[in-house]
Amino acid sequence: MKGTDGDWWFCLKHMKVEHGEGCPNKDRMGPYDSEGAAANALALARERNEAWRRQNED
Repeated sequence: MKGTDGDWWFCLKHMKVEHGEGCPNKDRMGPYDSEGAAANALALARERNEAWRRQNED
């Protein structure tokens, strides 16, 4: 495993944060700079999707 910075992922298969090598990239979101950012991946995606939806309604 690498150091404490960078290379953080959110695994969609296991619904948990991974650091460094882990599940295949097709099953993950990222990379993120921190563990906290990776943990927030689903919320960030939800916010972005909602913003795009609102933008397309205009």
